[in-house]
Amino acid sequence: MHFKIWLWVLLLSSSSITSQIKHGLRDELGRHLIARGFVVNTNDHKGEVFFNSNDYQRMVRMGANTQVVRLELGKLSTFDDGNLDPIYLKKLDSLVMLGRNVGIQTIFKLTVYGVKGFSWEAFWKNRKNEQKTYIDAWKAIWKRYAHNKWVLGYDVVNEPRKLTMDISYDALTKNYLIPLYQKIIDECQKIGPDKKILLQSIFMNKGEAIDNNQYAEIATPINRDNIIFAPHIYQNKIDYIKPVMDRFDTESELLKAPILIGEWGFPTFATTDTLTSGRLGQLEYRELYIKTAEVFDRMGVGSIKAWFLGNRSMQNFLPGGPSTWAIFSDQTDAGTVERKYITDVIARPFPQVIAGDIHSFFFDFATRTLDLELQSDNNKGASRIFVGADRHYPDGFSILINDDFVLYHDPLKKMGLEVFKSPMNANPDDFIWDDYNQQLIVLKWPANNSKLHIKITPGLRNFEATE
Repeated sequence: MHFKIWLWVLLLSSSSITSQIKHGLRDELGRHLIARGFVVNTNDHKGEVFFNSNDYQRMVRMGANTQVVRLELGKLSTFDDGNLDPIYLKKLDSLVMLGRNVGIQTIFKLTVYGVKGFSWEAFWKNRKNEQKTYIDAWKAIWKRYAHNKWVLGYDVVNEPRKLTMDISYDALTKNYLIPLYQKIIDECQKIGPDKKILLQSIFMNKGEAIDNNQYAEIATPINRDNIIFAPHIYQNKIDYIKPVMDRFDTESELLKAPILIGEWGFPTFATTDTLTSGRLGQLEYRELYIKTAEVFDRMGVGSIKAWFLGNRSMQNFLPGGPSTWAIFSDQTDAGTVERKYITDVIARPFPQVIAGDIHSFFFDFATRTLDLELQSDNNKGASRIFVGADRHYPDGFSILINDDFVLYHDPLKKMGLEVFKSPMNANPDDFIWDDYNQQLIVLKWPANNSKLHIKITPGLRNFEATE
């Protein structure tokens, strides 16, 4: 199954009580898609990073249906007298294939790593056709994956900078960034008109953040189709999470583009793995991540977590000392030892793809309850909900649909789903528990073109005792 998304147009009426969530994406069948996954690096500070099929299966079991592969400009361009590296391209092919094999779509994101002395000021002023060189690097990717349906799109400029330029962020955005985006989009759509282009805003200099947000506001429309607004949020102050996301929401309306959070999650300090409390200890990290996740899910936005990586190296640019975005603590490239105070939040239950319209969804960490409201449309195929039962429901879970259809899974019996209560119009065989991928597959909703309220709750709710 592959994904080809477009912006969900929001339809509101004064008489409607609920509406489909604003930032929904659609796959090629018209199903409502929530993209969630990880940034996948091709290298770190110690060298190349390699992944295998087991790593990708672990991503799936953590709820991933999307990966963002971070590209190195130095291996794709003639900057710095470099050349396109064919071995690097084959490595990218393998990452796309590994994702495809487990149902994960790919987005490529270009960074300026690998180019010594890259100058943002020279790039913006473009006196030596630096932008053409940059776009030519992208063309190698666009041509290679133009017909690969598992490549969703391209995050074309990662965290663009102002640095020492004597210009305001508004002027840099309006006069340089937006025209560059228009140029890149036009060139890309000549090669792959169906691919999505992901856009970011200017990364502000240190000390110039607004509301603890390091990303400048976009106040100029781009006037292009097939775009996604992909802001980053590395917020470490809980009170600012929602205001920052509200500002992103305003920008998405201006751009006429849905939001997919391109990166998120404040980096972990070296001390945090052993510090359970205190300033940014594990309890504080968990609270911070939970609050961020709740805001994401209330808005209905997808999100990509940095990084799916082991802890081979740390960076030292924050006052708290050495830190990393790696979600695993062991010193290997892929990593296996989870920082569970982070990963249990990342891998929370959510509707991955729904045949119909998602009106709302929310996972309550305190009660371990996923609450989902939707309008069903069985003509669009099957639906998939990530449950993560081994992580969140080791005691089993129950599925309640409109209170008259109840299924449950007892992990001790190892027999899939059992029926406690079912209306005459429902077929329990349409609900399949995929234990290997930790997903609930719904072949057909019990009522078509109807509002459904679905809850997934912990435990078996004493069903067997009442039978």
